[in-house]
Amino acid sequence: MTLKENCCTGVTAPPMGAYRRVLWVVLVINFAMFSVEMSAGVWGNSVALQADALDFLGDSATYIITLAVLGMSLRWRAEAAMLKGLAMTGFGLWVAGATVYHLAHGTVPDFAVMWSIGLLALAANVILAGLLFRHRDGDINMRSVWLCSRNDAIANIAVVFAASSVWVTGTGWPDLAFAAVIAGLGLTSWAQIIQQARIELRMVTA
Repeated sequence: MTLKENCCTGVTAPPMGAYRRVLWVVLVINFAMFSVEMSAGVWGNSVALQADALDFLGDSATYIITLAVLGMSLRWRAEAAMLKGLAMTGFGLWVAGATVYHLAHGTVPDFAVMWSIGLLALAANVILAGLLFRHRDGDINMRSVWLCSRNDAIANIAVVFAASSVWVTGTGWPDLAFAAVIAGLGLTSWAQIIQQARIELRMVTA
């Protein structure tokens, strides 16, 4: 189902049972990975891991908001999606600023920490994406949750690649390049979420 088909044929309320349980599982996994990855990023001097950790934290906030608005009206769900989109924008801007800071300081991260934690994060996000896959064509909140996990899995592959590149080159450039990719993914997802949220809000006011 495309975005247009989903919006034009009507949006139904999300299921209250299975979807809510999936979101709680996803929330717990995301917050646990935030704690692990942020600690590893600080210890290993990797801005990429810290950026990815903040992404896990942002996703945790996304799932909390989504759980709060389950069963509410389309207006509440669309407005919550707008809030999540703005949060993703702030995240992308933060990553961009952190990238510039570490570039100026010539930071070289610990590639072994990057590689091992990147693989762990990838495994976690593959599990999360699998849990959320069946809900990817729901309303804007369902779609935004799916996009978060899909983008995170892609980002974790980039972390592993960046770690290998840090080891080969002995520089911090791959770490910083990954951070730029994270910012781009966040801003792209924000644009998609805001676009559909506006469509759903127009449906309510029409």
